[in-house]
Amino acid sequence: MFRQSFSTSSRALRYAAPKTPAYKPFILPAQSRTVARATAPRTAQPAIARWYSNNTKEAAAEETKKETAKDEKAESDPVTELKKALEAKEAEAKDLKDSLLRTVADFRNLQDRTQREIKSGRDFAIQKFAKDLLEHVDNFERALSSDPSNLHEGVKMISDGFMNTLRRHGVERVHPEGEKFDPNEHEATFMVPQPDKEDNSVLQVQQTGFKLNGRVLRPAKVGVVKNK
Repeated sequence: MFRQSFSTSSRALRYAAPKTPAYKPFILPAQSRTVARATAPRTAQPAIARWYSNNTKEAAAEETKKETAKDEKAESDPVTELKKALEAKEAEAKDLKDSLLRTVADFRNLQDRTQREIKSGRDFAIQKFAKDLLEHVDNFERALSSDPSNLHEGVKMISDGFMNTLRRHGVERVHPEGEKFDPNEHEATFMVPQPDKEDNSVLQVQQTGFKLNGRVLRPAKVGVVKNK
């Protein structure tokens, strides 16, 4: 009975006591949006999706880098080729210039050597001939100092020796008496009619001519028969 009374009293008190409202914090509108975002449940993304996205971006960046490098290389290749070609041409031009300078120097040396040889040849061309003449000069001196009765014989001997020396050096005497007149080898000093002689023949040799190795060195001065 006591327990029943206590239970009844407790229910009476519970119902009789005023209900206290639940505490709710005051939140401003801006704060409410922040709180809502903070408290909003996050949507979990799979890790494999993030990895795939990052790899795609890296691959795209790498491909772009390769394309850029390829374009730069394609643009620089013509310039490189032109530089190489220019360097090759410059080296070739340098070699040609050096070769030309050496050729010019060799040619000038040849010119100088040739001029010296020509001058030396001109100055000493008759050295052997002059040396051979010295013997005849000695003979003339001996003939002049000898007995006058032997002078003619001495001079004749000297003349023969002198002519032999001339022949050894290619000089030949031209004495065309009785031959056909040749204006290329003879010089006519006078013309006379001679009925017993052939017309246009050499009647008299006034001065002996000479040839050097077949070329006229001095034409013979002659008188020519002219009957017409």
